Amino acid sequence: MFEWFHDHPLTVRIIQAAIVSGVALAVADYGRRQGIMLLGQTAIAILRGLVQIIAVGLVLVFILPKPPIISLPVLVLMILTAAIIAGRRSRNAPGAYQAALYGISLGSASIIALMSLVGAIKFSVEEIVPIGSMLIANTMNTAAQALERFRSDVASHVGPIEAALALGADPATTVRPYVRAAAESAMIPRVDNLASLGIVWIPGLMAGMLVQHGNPIEAAIYNFSVIAMIYASSGIAATATLSMVRHRAFTPAGQLLIRPAEAKANPHSPSAYRKLAPTKSR
Repeated sequence: MFEWFHDHPLTVRIIQAAIVSGVALAVADYGRRQGIMLLGQTAIAILRGLVQIIAVGLVLVFILPKPPIISLPVLVLMILTAAIIAGRRSRNAPGAYQAALYGISLGSASIIALMSLVGAIKFSVEEIVPIGSMLIANTMNTAAQALERFRSDVASHVGPIEAALALGADPATTVRPYVRAAAESAMIPRVDNLASLGIVWIPGLMAGMLVQHGNPIEAAIYNFSVIAMIYASSGIAATATLSMVRHRAFTPAGQLLIRPAEAKANPHSPSAYRKLAPTKSR
């Protein structure tokens, strides 16, 4: 359609980006009218996303002709950035950044290395960087979801946890149900991705291969492999992240560090915990 107005491919893409950005902002503005205050964050995210993806395109133009080893510093930079983002989302969890960095690094790096060794991923810039970025992005989301769910669950059950600690329970045992719930919650989107693959959604890689007139069966199998890699790396990331944050949630003396929001506002006030306890009817 846009080709009717201009035949330059770059101009057509700019028009497309402007239109979809306008639609996204319109949706965010409608949400604002309903009390969902995401318009400002959406505008910033659109601007950042556009600038960042263009910057990545320019970097890829530079590194594609380079030897495959150049992919490693690029992936390391992505992992560090992903850990910062995930840690910022769950900054109220003790050691959130370190836990996210550990989980994202272990989850993405181990699967990238293994798949490269067995030949599932060609050790080249054009495969390592885009596939690695997908693994890192998904492990980032998984780590952030696991951290936030663990923090919120523990903060909501401070009373039972501290009661168990007072009775001599091991700290790891007191939070084990919340670790399990956080891992399951973080992995639900990855399970849904696998279950809905091809029926509900067609991944971007497959769509790109089909647009380039690739073999549909080869594209389907290749994309299944990528989604399975995402599941595996996310599972490792969730387990590793929660394993670290579980230990950092306690002091060396076994005291719980995660507090409810009311207690953090005034940790020395007994009234901070009154909302957590049932009130007696008069």
